[in-house]
Amino acid sequence: MESALQRRIQRYGWDRAAEHYERLWSSQLKPAQERLLELAELEPGARVLEISCGTGLVTWPLASLVGSTGYILATDISERMVEQTAAEAARRGLSQVACRRVDAESIEAADASFDAVVCALGLMYVPHVAAALEQMCRVLAPGGRIAAAVWGARNRCGWADVFPIVESRVASDVCPLFFHLGTGDTLAASLTTAGFVNVRAERLSSTLSYDSDDEATDAAFVGGPVALAYSRFDALTRAAARKEYLESIAAYRVGDGYRVPGEFVVACGNKPHSGP
Repeated sequence: MESALQRRIQRYGWDRAAEHYERLWSSQLKPAQERLLELAELEPGARVLEISCGTGLVTWPLASLVGSTGYILATDISERMVEQTAAEAARRGLSQVACRRVDAESIEAADASFDAVVCALGLMYVPHVAAALEQMCRVLAPGGRIAAAVWGARNRCGWADVFPIVESRVASDVCPLFFHLGTGDTLAASLTTAGFVNVRAERLSSTLSYDSDDEATDAAFVGGPVALAYSRFDALTRAAARKEYLESIAAYRVGDGYRVPGEFVVACGNKPHSGP
């Protein structure tokens, strides 16, 4: 898919998902986000660039870790998510948090201007991951830290059929290579290729819990990356897609709800120190 088109799909798709995202995904993503924050090893006063901030689920603990003397630049490709995060930061009185719409492949920030970069479950959506990681390395100070989380292997994510279910109805790949970074050692290798050192990665098994059919299908279709495509379906197509998705996760049904397996890969590394 053409990169510009993919960026537009992600931008406006996440605009669509913004109002539903936190309600449907905050508890599901928490294990990856908590481990990401641990691996970031942040200290009070740190300057942090957050890529793919969404609605601020990671932004708030970041702000707590760096304190009032630190600085968080929370960025996302979705204007609506950035607006929501900015409004919530203002409501919380977090003057150390600034918010901006940013394309991860073209970060408008000076070289060596941040102590850390964090990206929670955003790299899967970037058309050119290598370019984005090179940008993240560029804006880090020597010795600066990167921490990134992605979804894991496709066969360990029980909800993965949502993509072919949608694509069969729109004849378009709404999220190409979504699971690529979670396959094998791809995420760690990508960090190393971008110039990071001391790279390590780990896999986290998780369970996505939903209390009803509606909650499971809303998370899949209106709160995530296929929201834009789904919004264009007519009522009959939506009903058919929801039915097919529930059939795909039927093995994970528990009572009236679902306990769907998932996996994350979380990795960290450092920008090399300059000099000998």
